[in-house]
Amino acid sequence: MRYFYGKLCLVLLEEHFGSIIQCIGNSLLYGTKTLTAIHHDTRLSLAEIKKGISVLIKFGFVTYQRDNGIEYTLDHNKIIMILRYPRYMFFVKTEYGDEAEIMLEVVLKNGYIAASKTIIETYKRLEHLSSNCKTSNSTQKPSIPDLKDIFHLLITSKILMRSIFFDTTAESAEKPDYNLPEIDVTAIHSILQGQGADLKDSKIYWKVNFDRLTENLRDQIIISAMKQRFDKNAGKLMTQLINLMHSRTVSWQDTSNPIPYTEIKEKVKMLNFPELEQYLDQYLRLIEDDSSQFIKRVGDSGGGQYVVDMKNAFTKLAWVTLESIVTERFGSKASRIFRLVRDEKDVNLEQIQRLAMISIKDVKFLTYILTQENYIQMQEIRKSGSLTTPSKEPFRFHIELAKIVEMEIEHCCQALYNIIKRRDHETTSNKRMIEKELRVQILSFNMKEHGATEQQLAELAEMMTPSETQQLEKAQNAIKKLGATELQIDETLFLLTMYFRYH
Repeated sequence: MRYFYGKLCLVLLEEHFGSIIQCIGNSLLYGTKTLTAIHHDTRLSLAEIKKGISVLIKFGFVTYQRDNGIEYTLDHNKIIMILRYPRYMFFVKTEYGDEAEIMLEVVLKNGYIAASKTIIETYKRLEHLSSNCKTSNSTQKPSIPDLKDIFHLLITSKILMRSIFFDTTAESAEKPDYNLPEIDVTAIHSILQGQGADLKDSKIYWKVNFDRLTENLRDQIIISAMKQRFDKNAGKLMTQLINLMHSRTVSWQDTSNPIPYTEIKEKVKMLNFPELEQYLDQYLRLIEDDSSQFIKRVGDSGGGQYVVDMKNAFTKLAWVTLESIVTERFGSKASRIFRLVRDEKDVNLEQIQRLAMISIKDVKFLTYILTQENYIQMQEIRKSGSLTTPSKEPFRFHIELAKIVEMEIEHCCQALYNIIKRRDHETTSNKRMIEKELRVQILSFNMKEHGATEQQLAELAEMMTPSETQQLEKAQNAIKKLGATELQIDETLFLLTMYFRYH
């Protein structure tokens, strides 16, 4: 267990679930334990531990197995996924609409929940939003049948899946079930009107299929890389190739099954992008011949066959990411040396100096820095039969990609941990002013509802002094910047973890 990876897990548990859950998570951080062992570690009461573990199991952060008694295991990767909840919700909102986003949020907040209860909570949220909207005429009231259709759409898209059991540490052992139960619309209407009704699906629970959402984020990275590398037409072509890959290839396979050129052409015709359709052959050849090698041609029958190479794609993206990190930390000359060692695989100082065209003094200094920071590895090569004067023997340099990726994952976790702690500090330090501003806003809203004059509202606004307003604005800007930085670092963390998923 990497140090800051574990600390990030704990700070996320504390931030979202409180200190008791964090304490139980700390006990389970480094291995499987029984209830007695957790009680011995945490000194919490058994009632608190049982309640805390039930919460962790409900959200999928802890699994249990029955071998010699019941043993509990913490799933660190599921906890780290909390960082990606906003991105998951944004994806669902973009693809399926605002109602689907609210539904996903409801399921995420509950861990698992019945379909009818999800629809009821979503309806209440939408009704509350429409009542608070100033232009209520332009806001349509939610419809129960429409919400049922949206829930069904999330199931058919495999965003949601049935939650059957948690009594195994191997989640793959649970066969996904996407069969929608019978939903009684009349009973839902009765409950919303305050009447009693029996929901037929109250014991059938649904949870988020994180594997599917992670797959979608993975696809977005590949498509975005193609857009940046070439243009939007290349991105559209890559989107269709990935869609065709999903229809014929098992999820998370290193390379897709062969995709015929004729199917690619048919898909592109449906897009109504004349430029891409006209130059389809050239775009395919351009992406195929590019050094990134996201796709490969594997046959000539039927105009050609292509495969999407996910394993190679994330290897290339990992190299590009590491190169950018080296450039930011140590400068362009260090990045040139890093690329040279990567391409040549095994070089000495003289070769680096000659090929990189950098002075020997700079080469020695930068290779020393990169070696000290573990971005390149050094090996002493002894001459055969020589046992003396090791300091005069040549040193050769190479790069072990897996070790550097693992190191950068730890750096990302450390940065995320520091950001969360700093954001908590900013919030705590300015808690009084934040609460004061909130009270002023609530009072102002209530006074507007009762027809207050502009002068009365202005007098109310003066409750916040100029210095308080300035300090609060500064704190809010800092919190916003920390939030944006957190998302950017998590994108890097996600990309690097995708490398390990394929290796």
